[in-house]
Amino acid sequence: MGMSTHVLDTMHGTPANGMAVALYKLERGRAMAVTAFTLNSDGRAPQGLLYDSSALETGNYRLVFEVADYFRSRGVVLPDPPFLDAVTLDFGVADSTRHYHVPLLVSPWSYSTYRGS
Repeated sequence: MGMSTHVLDTMHGTPANGMAVALYKLERGRAMAVTAFTLNSDGRAPQGLLYDSSALETGNYRLVFEVADYFRSRGVVLPDPPFLDAVTLDFGVADSTRHYHVPLLVSPWSYSTYRGS
């Protein structure tokens, strides 16, 4: 239970090892920084859960994935400005007793997300 994320690089067919990610809690129209981290070799946060079940609260959250920096670090030549720079996902937690897994599938030109398990 809690909150987690996972990023897959669909261009290379690998986890997005080395991508920088930041998590925010949205309160009264403001984004309050919670944590920032770099994805591990499995494309996941090295600390595992971003929130455990005892700390997760209902409300609105934001994950920011530094996509362009990640692809440049992999040697991908991107236009200036890149089509995707930082991918920002705003999402809501309606039931803090449930697990919220927020995966991202990403290339330099597209992304998709869904509520995982």
